[in-house]
Amino acid sequence: MATVSIKGMSCPHCVASTKKALEKIDGVTNVDVNLEKNEASYDGDVDSSVVKEAIVKIGFEVVS
Repeated sequence: MATVSIKGMSCPHCVASTKKALEKIDGVTNVDVNLEKNEASYDGDVDSSVVKEAIVKIGFEVVS
């Protein structure tokens, strides 16, 4: 399972938007977004740049 740290999420709607964006990526499964930890975890053999792009596209920042 891969995990990415996200900056800018502040509410359940942010979590839902992030989960939906990641679930649209081909090959990504089992998405879990945690607001308290400000991170998203997912399964799948997907390039991390694709995941980062999806998160940035909806208005959040990926923290290295």
